[in-house]
Amino acid sequence: MDQIVLDQPIYFYILFAIPVIVVVFLLLLVWKRTVQKRFVDKELLKKLSPNRSLFKSVLKVLVLCLAIACLSFALVNPKIGTKLETVKREGVDIVFALDVSKSMLAEDIAPNRLEKSKQLITQIINGLAGDRIGIIGYAGSAFPQVPITSDFSSAKLFLSGMNTDMVSSQGTAITQAIEMAQTFYDDEDQTNRVLFIISDGEDHEGNVSVIAEEAAEKGIRIFTIGVGTLEGGPIPIKENGVLQYYKRDQNNEQVITRLSEETLKEIAKTANGEYIDGSNTKVVVDQVKAILNGMDKKEFEAKQFTNFKDQFQWFLAGALFLLVLDVFLLERQTAWLKKLNLFNEKEKQ
Repeated sequence: MDQIVLDQPIYFYILFAIPVIVVVFLLLLVWKRTVQKRFVDKELLKKLSPNRSLFKSVLKVLVLCLAIACLSFALVNPKIGTKLETVKREGVDIVFALDVSKSMLAEDIAPNRLEKSKQLITQIINGLAGDRIGIIGYAGSAFPQVPITSDFSSAKLFLSGMNTDMVSSQGTAITQAIEMAQTFYDDEDQTNRVLFIISDGEDHEGNVSVIAEEAAEKGIRIFTIGVGTLEGGPIPIKENGVLQYYKRDQNNEQVITRLSEETLKEIAKTANGEYIDGSNTKVVVDQVKAILNGMDKKEFEAKQFTNFKDQFQWFLAGALFLLVLDVFLLERQTAWLKKLNLFNEKEKQ
């Protein structure tokens, strides 16, 4: 089966013009009928304009809407991959474990810790080539978000949808995330397995060092990226983007969450990795790139579509044809239309 790729999907927004045109047409139709009934007798109107056609008015609007739809698809430019090839790629298996606990909502780093973390992961993925990636989310428990894949576009799509409501239980179960990451590496011959933990390091549960050591014994190197500041900040609870309140503890004191670098440094050191300060995106991306470039790459085969062909010309031709057709569609009845009598326009004798 051929693969379809959309070159510029943003132009699908043009389709919103279609319901607007339909609504405006219906309102105009109602308005004209109301005015005609108020000022002109129905029988007299038939005599004054006997050839007016409601069918052709509807047809003109339909043709115009179809032309806009075709133009939208032409601008989107669908491409069809007609050839499936097996290509050899060299890379490293990389798993990202993203902290989605409530403390990641703190805005001590713009726009907040979670959004900053997602930006970091996205920029790292953008700099990868033949590697494979997986994504895990965790708070009070861990969950798989994206299994090991070379489909970066899908991975970034799922990443963008991650939020703090994905896990009902709170806390920061880094141990569960590390344990789950060990199940992601499906290639036993892959010598370099990398786990990036992106977190503020707070509220970790369990004996992290023991789990990190077990991961290291299985050939997994853990690198931690700290997101947040040592000064910390409150945790805003928002609804539809509007601040409702700041999180408080059992004593009704405002909770201040701070970056716990020591925890993250301990994990990285135990698992033969290193700690990375996540405050500067470019620096993080450069450091990660240097780390991955220094590793041995594993060669593996992957199937991918090649020889993509543009398809915009068909939709453009359709739009031009419909627009030309619209010009020749008069709103007056023609002889063939009178014979059809689609709207019972002929009076019964």
